[in-house]
Amino acid sequence: MRKHLTIGLVVVFALLVVGCAAPTPAPQPTAIKPAATTAPQPTATRPAATAAPTAAPTTAAAPKLSGDLVRGGVLYDTWWEVIEAKAPTGDQPLWKTQTTNTRKGEITWRCKECHGWDYKGKDGAYGSGSHKTGFVGIAGAKTKPAADVLASLKGKPNADHDFSKFLKEQDLIDLTVFITEGQIDTATMVNADKSSKGGDAVAGKSQYGKVCTDCHGPNGNAINFGTIAAPEVIGILAADNPWEFIHKVRVGQPGWPMPSGITNNWKAQDYVNVLAYAQTLSKTPGSSEGGPLYDAWWKVTGAEAPKTDQVLWKTQTTNTRTGPDTWRCKECHGWDYKGKDGAYGSGSHKTGFTGVLKSATLSADDLTAWLTGKKNKDHDFSANLDAAQVKALVTFVQKEIKDTAAYINADKSVKGDAEKGKTTFRATCAACHGSDGKKINFGDDKTPEYVGTLAADNPWEFFHKVLSGQPGEPMPSGFAMGWTLEDIANLAAYARTLPIK
Repeated sequence: MRKHLTIGLVVVFALLVVGCAAPTPAPQPTAIKPAATTAPQPTATRPAATAAPTAAPTTAAAPKLSGDLVRGGVLYDTWWEVIEAKAPTGDQPLWKTQTTNTRKGEITWRCKECHGWDYKGKDGAYGSGSHKTGFVGIAGAKTKPAADVLASLKGKPNADHDFSKFLKEQDLIDLTVFITEGQIDTATMVNADKSSKGGDAVAGKSQYGKVCTDCHGPNGNAINFGTIAAPEVIGILAADNPWEFIHKVRVGQPGWPMPSGITNNWKAQDYVNVLAYAQTLSKTPGSSEGGPLYDAWWKVTGAEAPKTDQVLWKTQTTNTRTGPDTWRCKECHGWDYKGKDGAYGSGSHKTGFTGVLKSATLSADDLTAWLTGKKNKDHDFSANLDAAQVKALVTFVQKEIKDTAAYINADKSVKGDAEKGKTTFRATCAACHGSDGKKINFGDDKTPEYVGTLAADNPWEFFHKVLSGQPGEPMPSGFAMGWTLEDIANLAAYARTLPIK
């Protein structure tokens, strides 16, 4: 919901279609008055006949645009993620016409950043605060001819609101259809204090359980949309920005296989009820999020992958990998957390380094000292991880590392119930990975790696990622889902039945 055109799209549209505040008002076309037709005058000797009323000329109705308003709603959020393009660089051209919103770069290209999640721009929630721009919303465009809205997205009459340079014709049509047909008035759903207007939290809990819980978890905190330092889970989003919450429940999240309430025929009251329930959910992520850092920390922090070897790498000679791999905690300590005493005690991953399984008994201060170079200057990650991230890794080691020896056999087979695992896979995993586990290829075309491949070849990594998630991806955390090691074993047993090629 919650496990995500240029702002010009948003701005131009507001400027061109609704009259967005632009520095120079677009010239209005001059109406052309049709030449009058001189009716024949009656002669003086003949009484004037009563003229029959002349039928007004009929104007053919403009053809209705055929588009996907749900997809248009997601484009309104972050269009480049929908079309799988690179995020635009620099500010949207119209951004320079306002000075109150200090954000820069790609966010200035999001329609919502100008026109708001409530579609009212300066007359709505974005009329004040850090998101204030002074641009009008798109609410007024609901009554505009679709052709005019589409034209505004193509830079007519304002060239700075031209999104045709980035979006294809159908993309623009989908966005137009959302603007003219897909908007709702959120004032009927949200009170001034951001609470749900007339929502039934009990009914919302039932609706949430049917649709949302399999990805977001029973407490709504299985996916963090924010960062470790500034987390954002469903409970936070629903309370802080109910308009965004409603928008995303209605149309989905860009780049995610999130279902649309519109597609699922939700009624207006369903959204209000789910909002009421979501506002009661946890405001804290369901896991430390240290697990993905243990995997590949730079994918979590958004940093570039290291180009050199980690300093301690030179103290071993058996593992010949170089570069980024040498900086991954798992490459030294293993997916089973046992280092030289576990699966990485032999083979190409062998380093001779010890594991971290027993480190759970160390104090938080001691573990922090190890991660910041106070115990060993060559093991200093303080230049790569901030205080919140170091704390997350410490918590992961102390509380979330699990010994999987009771569930994984020496031959890599798993002690689990595949039928039970099948139920879990279909409910939670198939949406992203596909019913056969092949929708996402972790490898490449030459050496593909799917869910089935991973479960068969490296069950320890499988357990780690199911519990902790995938770095940089909106994968729910098994910890937050409330899954036990037995649940993971069942899931792994089923995954091993899926295709490996």
